[in-house]
Amino acid sequence: MYKSELARLAGVSPRTFRRYLATRRPILSTMGVSPKTQKLPPKAVQYISNDYCIDIPEK
Repeated sequence: MYKSELARLAGVSPRTFRRYLATRRPILSTMGVSPKTQKLPPKAVQYISNDYCIDIPEK
């Protein structure tokens, strides 16, 4: 899932979402997510959705 998709699901602008991610950079970097990463690995998506309370629709 892309960062922009998560921002849309969270109901915030991409810029606001990037600022939120910057506060979690140490945790995300251990998951292999750099600030330039666009497509997030499933583990990072799960962490962010739990931390930011984002409901991810089932496919």
